[in-house]
Amino acid sequence: MKVSVSFIKSKLKEQETVMKIAESKADYIHVDIMDGKFVSTKNYTFKDIYKFVSGISKPLDVHLMCEKPEKYVRNFAMLNTEFITFHLEAVSDVDKMIDIIHSYGIKCGISIKPETELTLLEPYLDKIELVLIMTVEPGKGGQEFITDMASKVDKVRELNNKVIISVDGGVNDETVKYLKNCDMIVSGSYVCMNDNYDESINKLKNYV
Repeated sequence: MKVSVSFIKSKLKEQETVMKIAESKADYIHVDIMDGKFVSTKNYTFKDIYKFVSGISKPLDVHLMCEKPEKYVRNFAMLNTEFITFHLEAVSDVDKMIDIIHSYGIKCGISIKPETELTLLEPYLDKIELVLIMTVEPGKGGQEFITDMASKVDKVRELNNKVIISVDGGVNDETVKYLKNCDMIVSGSYVCMNDNYDESINKLKNYV
């Protein structure tokens, strides 16, 4: 199982946290972008992220919690970005958004909120590389894992055995036991509130 670490909640300042993630056994740096519209919180600009990741070679896993995700793709495509994920609930033309991301040679992910039905996602599973299932309400770090969402992971795997399944929200060494069908997990405070990042990352990687 791969681990993508979010720096949104940490003991350290963002740039220090990103550096520690880059030096750790994490597979990706998870970049959360919130516009204050799709979710109530507004956080980083592209300029902020560019500063945080400058000179870092570890690939980025970008999660756009934004009303108009297409506006962000070009900039993030200039960084060492492997995945750009947008929210199904945020766009009216999903196919167009998928095409925009792919046009930059970036792998495309679609994320769904806890209340969103999988039937709305199903038509796109063969067109994307990653599904990001939110196991908390998007927009805030440090929330408790919604255990009922584990069944969505299992259902996506039944529907498609090729797409990468990732989970974001409340993942730690206790909740990871619900995620045996995941390929990747996003973890933030569980890793970044620990002084030893690799200790936490290894517990997640080695569980399954």
